[in-house]
Amino acid sequence: MMWHLIAAVFAGLGAAGIALLLRTLSGKRLPRWIVPVFGGLGMLGYQIHAEYTWFEHKQQQLPASARVVASERSEVFWRPWTYLFPMTTAFQVIDRENLIGRQAGDDRLVEFIRYRFEKQAIDRVTTRPYLMNCTTREQLPLDDTTGEPALGELKRLGSDDPAYRAVCSAP
Repeated sequence: MMWHLIAAVFAGLGAAGIALLLRTLSGKRLPRWIVPVFGGLGMLGYQIHAEYTWFEHKQQQLPASARVVASERSEVFWRPWTYLFPMTTAFQVIDRENLIGRQAGDDRLVEFIRYRFEKQAIDRVTTRPYLMNCTTREQLPLDDTTGEPALGELKRLGSDDPAYRAVCSAP
C-alpha cells in the first residue's frame, strides 16, 4: 500500500514535470494551471492502471500449479469508469499441487482447498476446504475446524466447470 502511494506521487511529479517542460517550450503561452492538472491526471492515471492490472499481477505471483477457477468483475460508484469497463475485484484459485486423492468404492474423491483473493485496501485471502467426487461431479464444502462435510451445500457441477476440470484432470 505504501509503495502504491509513493508510485502515485512520483507519477504525479513526472506528469507535472512534462507539463512544466511543455509550458517552457511554448514560451510560457500555456497557462500555469496546466502543471497541477497534469500532476493530478498523472496520479489518477497511475491509480487506474494499478487497479486494472491487479488481477494479472496477482496471477503472476501464484505458483505454476495454481489454476484460476472463477473471477468476479464489478462496478464501484466512486470509480465511474468501472461502469463502462468493470474491473476484476476478486478471484478464486485451486492449487493442483495440494490435492489429496483417494478411492471410495468406484468413486474417485479429491480433497482440495479453494483460495479466494479479494482486492481491498489490503488484499484479503480466504480459504475453504472442499471435497470433490470426480465420478459424480459433486462438490461439497468441508467445515474448517472439524473437516465434516456440509451436506446442505452439496453442488453438482457440469463437466465444463473450471473447478471440476482443475481438480479432476490432475494426475
